[in-house]
Amino acid sequence: REANLRNLPVDVLITPASLEVRCGEASMPVMLPAGTRAVPSSCRGLCYLPGEGLHLRLQVHMGSGTKLVSTLSESLKPQKSYTFYCQCCGDIIRKEGKFLRILPLPSENWSALVEEWCCHPNPFARSVLQPQKEDCFLGDTFFLLNSGNQSHKSKENTRVICKRCKTVLGETVSSETTKYYVTEVMIQPSEESFSTIPRSQFVQNMIAQCLVEISSAKSTFRFSIKGDDGKVYVLIWLLNSDTLLVESLGSSSSHDVFTLFGDTLKPDSGPVGTWDAVKVLYQPCLKSRNKDLADAWEEDIGVHPLTFPSQTCLELLLVLGLSTSSLPPSLRCMNSFQVRNCCF
Repeated sequence: REANLRNLPVDVLITPASLEVRCGEASMPVMLPAGTRAVPSSCRGLCYLPGEGLHLRLQVHMGSGTKLVSTLSESLKPQKSYTFYCQCCGDIIRKEGKFLRILPLPSENWSALVEEWCCHPNPFARSVLQPQKEDCFLGDTFFLLNSGNQSHKSKENTRVICKRCKTVLGETVSSETTKYYVTEVMIQPSEESFSTIPRSQFVQNMIAQCLVEISSAKSTFRFSIKGDDGKVYVLIWLLNSDTLLVESLGSSSSHDVFTLFGDTLKPDSGPVGTWDAVKVLYQPCLKSRNKDLADAWEEDIGVHPLTFPSQTCLELLLVLGLSTSSLPPSLRCMNSFQVRNCCF
């Protein structure tokens, strides 16, 4: 995107393993990641847009072993020891715990649907799903544990906070049950040491996993992201969950802008970084922005609400905005929605 190509002949060479732009004596090659093969004959829409650079579309094939990162429900296993950390500071929340049962919870609005199932008063109205000492119950955006340690509970209210950095980790559901949000707690096998993940990467990783898991299970592709204060922060429309994002990590000017994913690379990652990603459209809803659309989605049963801590919702909005700004202007919007790739 950095080259001025209006007055020069340009050659674009596409092979199954690479793409190269030749402008005079200058050459700009990009190698495709292992397992990804381009189809040179499928190249379409090659054009140059002033201020943006070259645009083109082509078909690619992925290796059969390519798979998105597993979700939380797939990665947690019974009878295996896990340690729970505050994702922000690494403080230990729950040390070397084993679960006999790891069970998914019903949809958050399951009780409201009971009226449609029963011709008599709700028989589950007074029932509460409470995990026992060695249980872990998984919700859409949280997990429930038995309250074996109350040291993280705030004395002022039911919030559960990190005693080191004071980050809100969740809330107490009852005297025996604590709810932790998946965006605030990192779960690792106890034999592994705590490894730091940049906050922006962790937030988008966990939220992307939530979107993929819910869309697969319930065929729901529109989501209303709410804070724990009840406010709607952003509306998200999931387009697809099989995007592969490839970024050239050379000395290009785009690398200075597109830093949300570059900060997660290992030293041996090479000149090209790749990430599994989901492509989403979104609309911010802060300060009554897009209020009419948010109200319409609120009444639509096809929209799935997801609740996170309010501070995390603000972090998500920042990540969304920064990613959109890294795209060429002509690709930032679609039907009034803004475009974004959330990486795993």
